[in-house]
Amino acid sequence: MDIAYIPSPSTGVIHLGPIPLRGYAFCIIIGVFVAVWLGNRRWVARGGRPGTVADIAVWAVPFGLVGGRLYHVITDYQLYFGEGRNWVDAFKIWEGGLGIWGAIALGAVGAWIGCRLRGIPLPAWADALAPGIALAQACGRWGNWFNQELYGRATDLPWAVEISAGPNRDAGTYHPTFLYESLWCIGVALLVIWADRRFRLGHGRAFALYVAAYCVGRGWIEYMRVDEAHHILGLRLNVWTSIVVFVLAVVYLVLSARLRPGREEVVEPNAEPDPSAKDAEPVAATEGAAAGDVAAKDTGSGKAEPEDAASEDAGSRGAEPEDARPEGGAGSGDPGPQDAPAKADGAAAEPKSTVLTKNGSAADPAAPAGDQAPGTGKH
Repeated sequence: MDIAYIPSPSTGVIHLGPIPLRGYAFCIIIGVFVAVWLGNRRWVARGGRPGTVADIAVWAVPFGLVGGRLYHVITDYQLYFGEGRNWVDAFKIWEGGLGIWGAIALGAVGAWIGCRLRGIPLPAWADALAPGIALAQACGRWGNWFNQELYGRATDLPWAVEISAGPNRDAGTYHPTFLYESLWCIGVALLVIWADRRFRLGHGRAFALYVAAYCVGRGWIEYMRVDEAHHILGLRLNVWTSIVVFVLAVVYLVLSARLRPGREEVVEPNAEPDPSAKDAEPVAATEGAAAGDVAAKDTGSGKAEPEDAASEDAGSRGAEPEDARPEGGAGSGDPGPQDAPAKADGAAAEPKSTVLTKNGSAADPAAPAGDQAPGTGKH
């Protein structure tokens, strides 16, 4: 009886004349573009400059490819240096074989170089790129589907993948572990995005969360695989690697949260400030300057606020001269007992004198203390 299954491509390469177009390479390229696109959006949202993520990726991607290939060749050396093997095949990256652990490790070295050249903190850049890396892995895993590799145990589940007979593989239907890991990586990307918005992760903690979450999924997915691998104490090498890296990522999360809480305020020193914040500052400064000019004008003229009718009337006719007194005078802000109201009959007043406040500003001796312009009362 036929069962449902996911068919595998009959070939992983299409020839466009003399040029081979390989599905494995296309999946990796698509993953890189997705990672850079999402990383750029997150970097700009944190205050960085557009294009910085791509500039640093120029360093990180080649280093990552070399690191991924080195890890694969070293951990599966029997495929290239065993009896009857050709060591030249170790350089045929298009035939598959990249270790994510080596890709991340050596890719981080390339990113560090790029960040140093731009004067950017590597942890902040890694935080911005973390969910994009997970999505890049989700895309890249479909390259294993084109090459009919990295499948799990035999199964008759409806979503089993069909594998044809070939070198080191038997025809049948198997668990599509490449699909499981692809879906898991999408979940990791969504988790990091949510946690970053909810807790404002900084100083490399978003990247550490991505590493820890990926290791959890890689551990149980790796346990299902049946391809040849080295075993230590009954577990595949990549399972042990997942355990060790998971512990290191969790330790970093805890220590970083205690030593450097919060998120970086500035991720790229030379980036342009936020336009909204840039526009708000001149407005506030203009308003403050205008208020200061009004206060200075009122104080320098020796006249009180126009809303006070009595002060306005007194200022227009002249007021009784007053002596500057330590207490109760106009400079103290409290009217003294000898202050006389302006004459109501409109008679001519004696010449107006200037009274200095404690801060040296001129004040209208005729205006009540409560009506003085800002800066002429008590301090």
